[in-house]
Amino acid sequence: MTYATSDTRKSIMQIINTILPMLLLWVAAYWIIPYTVLGAIGLSILAAGFVVRTFIIFHDCTHGSFFKNKRANNIVGFLTGVLTFFSYEKWKREHMIHHATSSNLDKRGIGDIWVMTVDEYINASKWKRFYYRIYRNPFVMFGLGPLYLVLVSNRFNRKDARKKERLNTYLSNIIIVAIISGVILLTNIQSFLIIHGTTMFVAGSLGIWLFFIQHTFEDSYFENESEWDYVKAAVEGSSYYKLPFILQWITGSIGFHHVHHLAPRIPNYKLEEAHEQTPPLQRATTITLKTSLQSLRYKLYDAPRKHFVAFEDVKRLKTTYDYKIKSSLKSMKKSINPANKV
Repeated sequence: MTYATSDTRKSIMQIINTILPMLLLWVAAYWIIPYTVLGAIGLSILAAGFVVRTFIIFHDCTHGSFFKNKRANNIVGFLTGVLTFFSYEKWKREHMIHHATSSNLDKRGIGDIWVMTVDEYINASKWKRFYYRIYRNPFVMFGLGPLYLVLVSNRFNRKDARKKERLNTYLSNIIIVAIISGVILLTNIQSFLIIHGTTMFVAGSLGIWLFFIQHTFEDSYFENESEWDYVKAAVEGSSYYKLPFILQWITGSIGFHHVHHLAPRIPNYKLEEAHEQTPPLQRATTITLKTSLQSLRYKLYDAPRKHFVAFEDVKRLKTTYDYKIKSSLKSMKKSINPANKV
């Protein structure tokens, strides 16, 4: 694709109009918190939007698409990872796996949101079904999810992590702790928890929501390994999240997720252009702010019918599956019954 090339000037401008406002909002929040806690919280929420946008820069760096130079991508990626509390090499590897296995039913589990099929849910233990229900609860996913992401998931390496990845995570953690310690010494722990706590919680919730909505819609594409297709997974398994201009800007145009999955080397500031100039991409499922709320009810993937369903649909589907199984067994018995032989 001709769009899969970075523009150094645009990349530098994006760093300036993203990271600088974020830092200024944090400084202003710490400055006014002795006078108005609500004002500080308001500025922290605004800063959260710029944290999301900073994460998109981090995200592009992991794909090597933000700068032409690999070293520049790694340096900016590491620094933006520290600012957003993500470990660069760890997340980079997990996200590459996500791109290589997205919508593949046989390769779920790394870099994605946990999705069970209806059949898996029906045959799971009561404990596993209970755990899955808790996991998919919006208050847990978007409420506790950001805390788990920042405090646990991003802080520890996977068991199979290589030395480079492990050292990168350790260095990220050390720098993050040093920055937090410095901020607390300059202000106080209460101010830090109110301002940075609010910012990271809101940004984390928004980030999880974006990732969730980009792959969880009624007719999203999922297929087993033998039938899985990369292009279909990109265009049919990722949505076009059509957002108002200001939200599209804050989220770095990541709503054009189908374009990004098809060609990960396209920088965020060229995704819209690629979408508009490539008619086949415009056939991707379009979701708006209003229609995206419907995805909250989608909990399980009904593989035979190729769409998501709610938990309340399971009883009906289970009856259907049981009926199919019973009918199949009955047919098998009938075919092997000696009385049926000619």
